[in-house]
Amino acid sequence: VIDYSSPNVAKELHVGHLRSTNIGDSIARTLEFRGHTVIRQNHIGDWGTPFGMLIEQLVDVGEEQAQQALAVGELTTFYRAARKRFDTEPGFADRARQRVVLLQAGDPQTRAWWRSLLDQSLRYMQEVYRALGVTLTPADVCAESFYNDRLAPLADELEASGQATISDGASCVFVPGFQNREGGPLPIIVRKRGGGFGYAATDLAAIRYRFRELGATRAIYVVGSPQTQHLAMIHAAAQQLGWLAPPARAEHVGFGSVLGNDGQMLATRDGQSVRLVDLIHEAVARADAQIESLTARRAEAGREGPEMSPEQRREVARMVGIGAIKYADLSSDRIKDYVYEVARMVRFEGDTAGYLQYTHARVRGIFRKAQDVAGGAVNIVEPTERSLALRLLAFGGTVADVERTLEPHRLAGYLYDVATAFTKFYDACPILTADPAVRASRLVLADLTGRTIRCGLDVLGIEAPDVM
Repeated sequence: VIDYSSPNVAKELHVGHLRSTNIGDSIARTLEFRGHTVIRQNHIGDWGTPFGMLIEQLVDVGEEQAQQALAVGELTTFYRAARKRFDTEPGFADRARQRVVLLQAGDPQTRAWWRSLLDQSLRYMQEVYRALGVTLTPADVCAESFYNDRLAPLADELEASGQATISDGASCVFVPGFQNREGGPLPIIVRKRGGGFGYAATDLAAIRYRFRELGATRAIYVVGSPQTQHLAMIHAAAQQLGWLAPPARAEHVGFGSVLGNDGQMLATRDGQSVRLVDLIHEAVARADAQIESLTARRAEAGREGPEMSPEQRREVARMVGIGAIKYADLSSDRIKDYVYEVARMVRFEGDTAGYLQYTHARVRGIFRKAQDVAGGAVNIVEPTERSLALRLLAFGGTVADVERTLEPHRLAGYLYDVATAFTKFYDACPILTADPAVRASRLVLADLTGRTIRCGLDVLGIEAPDVM
């Protein structure tokens, strides 16, 4: 079971969601490639005070106008307007709080408005996932609201069994080894003093559901590093409460932040989070410019390039742009921050997706010219042949390492090594003009290179165009 992406529905998908979405999707693809049954869990935030504000804003502006705004991805604008009124208009704030009470009590009209907001948000979210090439679907959504009816029974059960104790009026689970700043025991609050529930209770209900009902043998949480202590407490509590026992295990896949060129969190000029759709549009546009530049350089050098229709070129630009975003994220050690520099990311040289994609397209170009199929034995003679062959043999072990460590950068680095080894081989060893036996052997190496890069990129969630 892999918990990843998990945005708050009340807000736009932005750069802060990029890493969990990319890393989690790559890990899911890797585990499926290795033969595991993977259950994706998009634990979206769809409950609480923000929805009281949003529903009241919807009531005031009209449901039709609100739906139109959400349908075109103006969720952030809609949310900010509601937030501003909540902070500056006491009457609106009081109505929003009362609306939360009605929502939690199951008021039919309030639930209908909540469902309307949720459905519009999920439709837009799915469009962004589709554009990014992420495998999450609406069926993978298991939202906070899914656990609402489980929270009170869970608290009652833990209290009745003595596994939760009352501390300062709240129902708490204490896990040995975790302390607050004063050195006292740090609690997981299951039920608040006033009878309400927070995200810790939801996380306890979720981990029990995943092990007891979904039958997870490995629960993977792709969540930012600031949540390390919280998740460690949830996982330790699950062991203490008997829900998690070997050989089953729970793992936190932490990660760093996406930074701008100034070394600060990537943001717009006015300090707001950058929308994912804006990152996608910019990367694709820059990739298209790179393709145009490559075509011009070929023409200047008198080299013939592949013919591409306008539709094919747009599709290749999309693959390269999206690949650039994903590879820049996945090729760095996930625990570290990285600088989002789109001009470098879309290049066709260096450690970039574009270089790997270009290498794959070069291999396909060889076979278009060869007009035959690779087959037969490989005869290793030249040093660059040997180097390439050895790298190709390491593919299975590398993917197994990613399965074990949950570190996609190991596969990205391997693919870059393969592409680099192929470039050296290509420069040193003629293929199509070689003697027939040598030609056949080198075509096999080229074919294996192309298939390895294509397969590896697919595991990372990146497409490999046949022409560039």
